[in-house]
Amino acid sequence: MYELTINLKPETKTPLYEQIYGYIKEEIRKGRISSGERLPSTRALSRHLDVSRSTVELAYEQLLSEGYIESQPCKGYFVSQIEGLYRIEQHTHNGAPAEISGRRKFSYDFTPNGVDLNSFPYNTWRKLSRESLVEDRAELFRLGSPQGDEGLRNAISNYLHQARGVECTPGQIIVGAGNDYLMMLLCAVLGTGHKVALENPTYKQAYRLFANLSREVCTVDMDEKGMIVEELERSGSDIAFVMPSHQYPLGTVMPIRRRMELLRWAEKDEGRYIIEDDYDSEFRYKGKPIPALQGYDRNGKVIYIGTFSKSIAPAIRMSYLVLPGSLYQRYRERCGFISSTVSRVDQMILQKFIEEGYYERHLNKMRALYRSRHDTLLSELKKMGPDFDISGENAGVHLLLHFKDGRSEDELIRLAEEKDVRVYGLSEYYVDCPRNTEETVILLGYANMSEEKIKKAVGLLREAWCR
Repeated sequence: MYELTINLKPETKTPLYEQIYGYIKEEIRKGRISSGERLPSTRALSRHLDVSRSTVELAYEQLLSEGYIESQPCKGYFVSQIEGLYRIEQHTHNGAPAEISGRRKFSYDFTPNGVDLNSFPYNTWRKLSRESLVEDRAELFRLGSPQGDEGLRNAISNYLHQARGVECTPGQIIVGAGNDYLMMLLCAVLGTGHKVALENPTYKQAYRLFANLSREVCTVDMDEKGMIVEELERSGSDIAFVMPSHQYPLGTVMPIRRRMELLRWAEKDEGRYIIEDDYDSEFRYKGKPIPALQGYDRNGKVIYIGTFSKSIAPAIRMSYLVLPGSLYQRYRERCGFISSTVSRVDQMILQKFIEEGYYERHLNKMRALYRSRHDTLLSELKKMGPDFDISGENAGVHLLLHFKDGRSEDELIRLAEEKDVRVYGLSEYYVDCPRNTEETVILLGYANMSEEKIKKAVGLLREAWCR
């Protein structure tokens, strides 16, 4: 397939990327685009529809995340085998053909993984894209540094020093297409024979990656301060994967004393390292920003990983790894031949976005937006009475409700679904069974929902849950 004829309506409130996403999804579900069929490249489709490439990338990213399409390296995007995604009913009760999706769409979805894509800086990104290509610059289309362009790495280094207290040079930074790629690269740098410990509950994607890359993996329980270092020691692990500034999904902020304990654990053995995932540290609503653990490290024990997916958009596919000096030479020897996975044009756009102050302004805008939704959600939840406690509300884009009235997670989720509201249980983030089974915990994310929708959704939850 080389083009799609989509009748876009810029005058409507529906974002263009959603119109593209909705059209392609419907064509796939109706069988007009067959399984295995190749879709146009993002560049070709953006040119055909006369929209920005980032708009098409956002649409494709959503289709990828829902399983309608898959990406094949160096080949492009292809329609997935979709038999498992939905089943087709031949007729409705009145005889008209109908389809039933295997994944129900809710009017109100409190996903904790949301990003407000309606606030993506389209005009700025479009302007910087034009500026980056205004001259014929052949060097932009050469491979460039495997670590990423030096200009972008310098911009990231300056930002990390000022905003996160990270101590690094541009030479220690590796830019890659998403955290998944960088963690796979890191596994190649570290080599085999390691045992990786993750917090429990944890970010399961990281757990799956390490396990599927033939690494021995275990989980270590947490208390109110974060990963319990004594249990980490007993686990026999030599690598600890932690999220000290805002643990996902619990929202725990690791205090300085526990951070020092973790660093002392790493310093006991030359082969021990800490992987610090600083995935959404930009969004904090109470007190000063929490400095990165890496800034306290004086012995080259912390591997720092960050991303622009949460702060800008998932489809940007731009993350970065900061290697301690002790691992940099190993990276050069083992992985220095691997080309960068990020387009140099996109790297230049992001570099300009940071250097010219657009990123700072965008972050300030998003903090204000999420803070407003955060405050609205808390205000509405207070009207539901004292049947639950709230935690994790001071940072990030989700919070947790703790119920101790004996109702199960399944029951609370089912009652919410009956009101057309989707909520999420904490149990799905545990690899091993939780120690505390006396309470039920529900996650509510608010990045994707306007204040008005939050009010309506919490009102429906009040009807569903309050007895």
